[in-house]
Formats: sequence, structure tokens, C-alpha cells
Amino acid sequence: MNVRLVAILLLLALLQPIRAQEGFVSIQCCAASNFTDPETNIAWTSDNDLFGSAGSCKNFTSYSGVSNRTSTRIFDERDLKSFCYYIPVIEGQDYLVRSTFLSIPKSLSFTGSTFNFSIGATSIAQIDSSLEYLEVEGIFAATRDHTNFCLLSEDGNAHISSLELRPLQDSVYLQGSPTTVLKLVARVDLGNKNLSYRFPKDLDDRIWHVDVEKTAFTKNVILESPDASFRRSRASIPPEVLLTAATDDEQLVFEHKDLEKDNDVLIILYFLELDANVQIGKRIFDIYVNGDKKHSKFDILEKDNTYKVITARVKTNGFLNVSLVKVPGFSKYGPICNAYEIYQVLNRSPETVQRDVNAIMKLKGEMLEKNSKHEMLANWLGDPCWPCSWDGLTCEERNGSFVITKLDLSSKTLQGILPSAIGDLTELKEVSIQCNPQLNNQIPPSSWTRKNVTIISSGRCVAPFPQNSNSHMVGSVAGGSAAITCALGIFFNCFYKRPRRSLKKSHPIIKNQGLVDHSIHYPLKNSGPDVKTFTLEYIQKATSCYQTLIGEGGFGAVYRGTLPYGQEVAVKVRSSTSVQGTREFDNEVNLLSKLLHENLVPLLGYCCENDQQILVYPFMSNGSLQDRLYGEASKRKVLDWPTRLSIALGAARGLLYLHTFPGRCIIHRDVKSSNILLDQSMCGKVADLGFSKYAPQEGDSGASLEVRGTAGYLDPEYYSTQQLSTKSDVFSFGVVLLEIVTGREPLNIHRPRSEWSLVEWVRHINLPSSLCAELYTHTT
Repeated sequence: MNVRLVAILLLLALLQPIRAQEGFVSIQCCAASNFTDPETNIAWTSDNDLFGSAGSCKNFTSYSGVSNRTSTRIFDERDLKSFCYYIPVIEGQDYLVRSTFLSIPKSLSFTGSTFNFSIGATSIAQIDSSLEYLEVEGIFAATRDHTNFCLLSEDGNAHISSLELRPLQDSVYLQGSPTTVLKLVARVDLGNKNLSYRFPKDLDDRIWHVDVEKTAFTKNVILESPDASFRRSRASIPPEVLLTAATDDEQLVFEHKDLEKDNDVLIILYFLELDANVQIGKRIFDIYVNGDKKHSKFDILEKDNTYKVITARVKTNGFLNVSLVKVPGFSKYGPICNAYEIYQVLNRSPETVQRDVNAIMKLKGEMLEKNSKHEMLANWLGDPCWPCSWDGLTCEERNGSFVITKLDLSSKTLQGILPSAIGDLTELKEVSIQCNPQLNNQIPPSSWTRKNVTIISSGRCVAPFPQNSNSHMVGSVAGGSAAITCALGIFFNCFYKRPRRSLKKSHPIIKNQGLVDHSIHYPLKNSGPDVKTFTLEYIQKATSCYQTLIGEGGFGAVYRGTLPYGQEVAVKVRSSTSVQGTREFDNEVNLLSKLLHENLVPLLGYCCENDQQILVYPFMSNGSLQDRLYGEASKRKVLDWPTRLSIALGAARGLLYLHTFPGRCIIHRDVKSSNILLDQSMCGKVADLGFSKYAPQEGDSGASLEVRGTAGYLDPEYYSTQQLSTKSDVFSFGVVLLEIVTGREPLNIHRPRSEWSLVEWVRHINLPSSLCAELYTHTT
């Protein structure tokens, strides 16, 4: 071997300990103690001091045999939804982060759970615990002095085996852009058949794998040449990686499948000429990516340089083909490549400004001194505002970042003194601390003196009502039945006038079968200007990743959320098992974009992304009329009769608006107490227009044969004749009035057989016509 080469390698060996592991963070989850890996000489730290008793530890061997790590920390989703490592970094420095997830034995109950791994607020991988050993690697630029690395549970428990952080000296990756994050797809050492190289061979601790997947299609391999390795200059990757290569007489091809669709990828190709016989102009080839020529007549030796790096960024549709093709007539030798890397390019998600992160972390630390096991504080992990805002925080987006504008500590059973760190939240507009009897509510002077900060330190703290309220219900019904009975009479005898048909004693239960109504179609492009289109990421942020479930219906689950500017919303997410489909979703969006009335629940916006269908409404703080009549809310407080009458009139006005809508009458088709929602003023508002449709007109092509409605509310004449009219809504609303009078469900098979149907039960009640006439005159 050349003497000068030996001297250079010896010098590198002597310099390595100086730089070795500077800035390295190596965490082995659940390790009994700190240790040093004998193969790499990397010092590893246990995370026991970081998490203490959080999560549980399991030891088992990885099925793939890729890793010699055997311990895994498992986080139970019943305790927390997100778990983060908060690690100090150097602002402006590029970093490589690598995390490993061992395959979980099938004997463990949470096999098959899914969760996300994120850098800061940017998710880079979804982990399926049922899969084999998984190694996730990303590259990012530190934009602050700490970075969170988080596991966000979607379904089941999250787990992690190791976490590594390495400062990068190579600028080829991000090229000075802090707005993107790279996720490693492949890093391949071509021509190498035996070993994988990492630290200390690679001072940045990148792991260069053998091409075990055979992504390179070649005829022969050129091996190491000492002279070529000595001539290598300014290479940022290990000599051992460059001293082997793949080559072909005509064409060299690398293929990767199952990539993320509609995403950009970054391709980095490394070239070092290993054949001393090759001269300038003798090895010339074109570089194609997915059929597009990215470099023409590429020559490694051009300008007397034996080492080159070529990068290309392209959008893929799930498939990547990189082809190096010999230029006929110009080149004597076929193409060559020593190594390559492929990264998925991700847009970096916005994060909370460092100032507010520091302040809220300081506040958390001060409050933990007196509230060490407090559930809210235990859940304060990761970025305070994105993708899931912390409980008690409201954030606003400012210039691509988030600031904390509201701190709600009310009714949190906190103890101790209110932290002075509140004064460091310079964008704070409101602090709510009422209903904390053990908390010293003295506000730090800095908060008092700041302008535009509202301090809520006192307020009404209402204790829950006794669970047994049946006696109160009976008394209330007795006292107010006359007025509501007359109101009911108006609808049945004064407004709902039509020939009576013979009715069967029992009516079939009509279920929502999700059939398509072909009589009309409302394309989403017709949605009004006031109905916004939200991204899925925005919805996840607003709902703190679907943290608070407030109800479920035929369409799917409903979650409570808060928009960045503070408005509370109800977010309805279509379930994959829902019998309601795109027809109902389109109907709701397009109809509500045209309607505006104080007694209709308006649509704020919708999301239609990644096969998700989501509707966003204002949050109705007092729930549904159904829940207030005989649900959980009725056990806390019984509705008085003036409120009941007000709700009924409000809902009637909403229906009247639909029935008299200019141009063409709209029929709701699913009027029921659960679709009458109550705002903070107990104003009744009609909701859920998924089944609504225009009333039939002369010239329509036949009557619809699809009957929509809910058992107990369904108009028997509409069901038997399949002829739709506004009278069908009026009948259903009459059943709602009966619910208001009696506080009973429209169908209840647990009652005596003669009382199963609420309508049949009250059919024999005779209403004095004089009372009807008097009340009708009064209400009109």
C-alpha cells in the first residue's frame, strides 16, 4: 500500500477520538444502566431517569436478528396519548435522528397497534407494532435549543427501543433549508457484499447497508483500487463505502417500490472512479429518474476530479426508477455508481415559538412541585400547540409559528402558588383560574401590568345535580302538561290536517341503509363562500388529535375542538363502518352552504382528504334536546317549561325556514330530538341535513322510492305511500313535542306492550278545541 496513503489513514485514526461522539445522543430504552457498545465504542444512556415510572419495560429478542437490543419501553394509551423525549440541540445545526422499534411478540396483547413517530411537530413515520424490526431515520435542522421526538398513539400502545441523535457535518441534505424534514428511504453501499459500515468508519454515524434487496441490476462489480482511494478528495462518506461500486456495460438501474404517493423524494448518487485505466471522456452516461433525463453526458473525471455527488429532487407516484445509461458513440465504458441515498421530502409542520415553549415548560416545572401526579401536567408533552394542543391551552398561528394566547386552569384541582412563568407568555390574552380552592390565585405582577390580558379568577362553580331526578320530572310534567299538550294539539289538529288513514298497530323499523338518492346531486364545488375547506392536519390540530369524544351518530363520531382563533367547534368524522356515505356528506355541505338561519346549526367547513370525510360545526354547549330530556344531562338538571316551549318554537322556526325556502321547499326527513341542538342560550337549532332533499315538483321524474327517517319518528303515511311532503317533517316534529311533554323516548320496548310507541300511547288523549284555538291565536 502507498506510504502516503498509510500516513493519511493513520492521521485520521488519531483524529477520530477528538471528534468521536461529540454531540452524540444515544438512548437505549429501559437499559438497566449506561453502557458502551464494544463494536462502535458509542456510549449509550438509559432512559430510566428521563421517564421514571412512565411506561413499562419488556425484554425480548428481535425476530429479524438485525439488532442486539432486547429492551423496549411500552406506553399504555390509557395513560397518555403522546410520549416525548425532549432533547437539547444546537440551533442551526443539521441532525440525523434514528429510532428503532423491535418487532413485538404475538403473545403481547397490543400487537397490531399503530402510532406515529415525529420530529418536533412533523410526523415522519407510522409504526405498526405487528411488523418486523423497524428502523426509522430522519434529517432535520434544529430551529431552537431543544427538539421533541414524540410517539403519538393512534390505536393501542406505543413502544420504542432506542433513540439516536447525531450532528451532521455534510450539507448535501438540507442545503441550508430548515423548512423541510427528510425521511430515509434507502442508503445503499453498492458493490459491497459483506459488511454494513457506520461509526467510527462514518463520523456522522450514517449506516451504509449492503444491497440485500438487490435494487441494483448489474452484470459485474469493480472492487477496491488503492490508487483510486488515495486520489479520493473532499468525500464526506467513508472510504470503505467508496472503494466498491456497481457497474454495467450498458445500463445500471436502481428501483424502489411502495413509496409514498404524490411526495417529493431526494436522490443522492455518489461516484468515484475505481478503474485506473479509465480516462476523461471514456466513461460517459446519462442519468434518468422515472424516465426524465436529469443529467446529460455525465463524466466522473470531468475537470480532473475523481469524486462527485449528484442530487435530484422529483415527485413520485409510489415508484422510483433511477437509470444510468451509457451514451453510445461517446463512451467506451458503461456506467458506474458507488453508493446512493433516497429520502422522502416532508414539509415541516409549524411549531410553537421557542419563547412560549420555554415559558410553558418553566410553568409546568413550577406547578409539578405541588402537583407531581396531576393528570393534566403529565399530559403536557411535545409541542404545546401542534399537532395536539395541550389541555388548557389555546394557540394562534403567527407568521408560520404558534403562540399561546389563552391559559385555562379552571376546575383543575391544582394546588400551590400560581407560577410566575405566566408572565413570560407575552402573547397571553386570557388566564382563567377559577374553581381551584387549593390554588393560591395571586397573579404575578407582570401579568397584571400587561395590556389586554383578561384575568378570570372567580366564577360560578356548579356542583353536579343528584343522579335521581325522576320525582322532579314527574312534578314538572304534571305542572306544565296543559300548555304543551295544547301546543301539540295545534300541530296535530290545526296544522297537520289531512284525511286519516288506517294505521297498523306496529310499524316496521326503518334503518339507514346508505342507499344513493339519484333524484338530485350537489357537487362540492357549489359550496358557499362562508364554508371553508380544512386540511386533515388542521382538523387534527383543532381536536387535539380527536381527544374529546362528545357523541356518536349514524355518520360517525363527533369530537370537540377549538380553532386557532378560539372558536369551539364540533367535528363530525365519518366512520369507516358508517352506513351513510358520500351522498349524505355532499348533501350536508352543499345545502348548508346555501342556508342561513338562527335556528339552523350552520356548517363552518369540511375536510375531504385521504379518504376522510369530516364536517365542522359550531359547538353547541348544551348538547341535544334528547339528552336534556332523558339522557345524562337530564339527571343533572330538569328543563323548566318556559325553556321547553322556547326550544320547541325555535326548532319550529328552523323547520319553517326549510319548508318555505325561496325557490324550492327543503324537507329535512330526519327530524328528531337528537337533531335539535341547544346553544349556550338554550336556543333550539335544527341540525343534520344529510338526508334532506328538495320537495317533489311537477315534472320530476317519478317519486323517490327511498324512505328516510328514524324509527318512532317516521310518518306512517309517508312510509306506506312513499310520497314525500312537508307533512312528514311535521309528523316527526309532533313526536318531538310529545317527548317534550312526557320526557319519554319515542320507542321503548322495556315498557308495557301498549306503551312501546309514544305516538300510540297518547293517541287517545282528547284535546279541548277551545284550548287549542286559544293557544293557536296566542302563538300566531
